Amino acid sequence: MLRSMYSGVSGMRGFQTKLDVIGNNIANVNTIGFKAGRVMFQDILSQTVSGVTAPEDGARGGVNARQIGLGVAIGAIDTIHTAGSAMQTNDAKDLRIDGDGFFVVSAGDGTEQLLTRAGNFTIDGARQLVTADGMFVLGVDGAPIVLAPEITAFSFSQDGRIIGVTADGQADGGQLGIVKVVNPSGLEKIGGNLYRMTVNANPEGEFEIVPANDADAGTGAVISGQLEMSNVDLTAEFTEMIVAQRGFQANSRIISTSDEILQEVVNLKR
Repeated sequence: MLRSMYSGVSGMRGFQTKLDVIGNNIANVNTIGFKAGRVMFQDILSQTVSGVTAPEDGARGGVNARQIGLGVAIGAIDTIHTAGSAMQTNDAKDLRIDGDGFFVVSAGDGTEQLLTRAGNFTIDGARQLVTADGMFVLGVDGAPIVLAPEITAFSFSQDGRIIGVTADGQADGGQLGIVKVVNPSGLEKIGGNLYRMTVNANPEGEFEIVPANDADAGTGAVISGQLEMSNVDLTAEFTEMIVAQRGFQANSRIISTSDEILQEVVNLKR
């Protein structure tokens, strides 16, 4: 069979994956804390028709190798962890991290601690700070944040401290915990705006919960009354969609042309 046919098939598969990633990005253009993905291609091992010949002084020059490429493969599907735009909500429970770091949440004692950039939190009936899915938001001590009964109102400082208001004045309501990740692209997406720590995100897959706005830890400040929106750029995504569509069409044309050539070979014997 013709090499070009298999090259065309690999190209169509690659651009189909690219379209899948672009479609997911566009679908999440309004998802809080969403980070866009991108597909990077790499060529498949080439077939060497003839090798390299070394030059000989005064006798002959060197000859380059002759290689035929065998198509394309997916080199990487990266998650781009650039900051999304800020949306003003004026709700004290809506939080945004201005810089590096992730909020820490869990489903309860003894369950896995997960990371998120989505700060649309709320207070439940037990006065616990929770996510929209009911997961507990953890403090610097690794425990769920619970407001004392005497606190009637509260606000957040930039280091994540909860400043409570009581009948007698102010009270300490705890402090949000933030996790700094060495390689955010190495985190595993598990849905629900949540990430799982992996061994390629932090050394040995471990992390430490630290305060926000900490210069030593490198964590960003907590901004109350704002949410971090998706970092998807629709202009770039639609441009990449056009490129992917044309690339898919071009590779399908390679397959059609290769098929016509094979048909001509078959028709040599009549």
